[in-house]
Amino acid sequence: MLLGPVVAQDWSYQTAAKPYAGTSIRVLDEITPLQETMKQLVPVFEKETGIKVEYELLGHGDVINKGQADLYSGRGYYDAIMLHGLQLGPLLAGKVLEPIDAYVQNAQLRNPHMDDADFIEPAARSLTQWGDKHYGFLTWNYNQIYWARKDLLENPDEQAAFKVKYGYDLAPAATMQQLMDIAEFFTRKSGQTLAGQTLASDFYGIVLEGIPAGTTFTTLWENFLNNWGGGVYDANGRPHFNTPENIAAMTFWAKLWTFAPPGQAEYSLVDVPTVMGNGIAAQSIAWSDFVLGIDKPGASALSGQFVYGGIPRNAQFSGPRHAGGEPSLMAISRASKKKEATFLFLQWLSDKSTQAELIAKGAGGVPIRQSSFALPALQAPEKASLYAAMKDTLAVLPAKPKLPKFFEIDNALGPIVQQVGLGRLTPEEAAKQGQAKLETICGQRCTLAE
Repeated sequence: MLLGPVVAQDWSYQTAAKPYAGTSIRVLDEITPLQETMKQLVPVFEKETGIKVEYELLGHGDVINKGQADLYSGRGYYDAIMLHGLQLGPLLAGKVLEPIDAYVQNAQLRNPHMDDADFIEPAARSLTQWGDKHYGFLTWNYNQIYWARKDLLENPDEQAAFKVKYGYDLAPAATMQQLMDIAEFFTRKSGQTLAGQTLASDFYGIVLEGIPAGTTFTTLWENFLNNWGGGVYDANGRPHFNTPENIAAMTFWAKLWTFAPPGQAEYSLVDVPTVMGNGIAAQSIAWSDFVLGIDKPGASALSGQFVYGGIPRNAQFSGPRHAGGEPSLMAISRASKKKEATFLFLQWLSDKSTQAELIAKGAGGVPIRQSSFALPALQAPEKASLYAAMKDTLAVLPAKPKLPKFFEIDNALGPIVQQVGLGRLTPEEAAKQGQAKLETICGQRCTLAE
């Protein structure tokens, strides 16, 4: 637990920032609707503290490439950089990040009202802590959820037909097996009927991300391999891809592709919500922050016609349930010359009051704190299903493991598993090829040694 010393109750950002008034810091973050809303709040921090913040927003790939280049170079152009959990393995191995423990223990800097216990676990601790050091606060809590067409699942004719075919009631998928049944049931050809209407074009039972880059492999890993008891490495960090559990999970995942649009191999995490918003698929596993951009008036003709849930469990697996996501933080560059002022800004970003303002101003968001779920903006009836799904996912979502060669692993295995989805490799062949790649990349250990 990241607890600093107790200080007087009159602590404020204004008081703490007096020695740094007039300082200018540079912060690099990723551009999504969440950060665009946060950017509108940054002037509040500047006014209170006198610290100028150059808050730069770039696309996902640019933040990774530009941010890591600055960190590895030791230039220190950016004082703080948004990091996805998947980046921490390589960056910790490179010793380019500044631990925040010394600042936490400084009573003049540490906000005594941060309430660390309120951060959502297991994301917060698994993301920010390595060994006995901490590298920031949970700042963005990207997560994946189940997403389906409520209007179709509640259609009486479709419900009756589904009950006859499968022997149980049609409802949002709670298990992977139900996910498969729904995918099969709703896959229709042009000229067939769907909810009483004749289809002018083909309709699909599911849509998933399929490009060999992006998050295709990690989605397969976290939502399927792990939920079958498989994974990438064993308890000792050794490559462990050629397993019966992984083969079974990939077999299931590949079958889902047979009920998906033919162009799925070219779909990115951005394309999946577009397909759902356009109304050509019945269900998906998608990133919740992208859902926020689709399920709102004016963004999709189907706004209000969706229902959500946590990642379905595998009913045939008795182990712990897993879910995909990408908890992320703002970290201080070891090369920064303005670490104290930057630390104050990072606290402010994750502060309870800042998060409440962010959610209120954006009329929603992705909570990083348990208390956020009780905020008025998340209590609207039309949002209940979405935020219940987020809460369900976040309850079992840790940050990515610290893999020094994460990018090499992802780049090697992404194209292999895509070929499984396309039916060009069997799961057995993919497991064997993936194991060989992992052994070449990792040697005897894929995980970062403490």
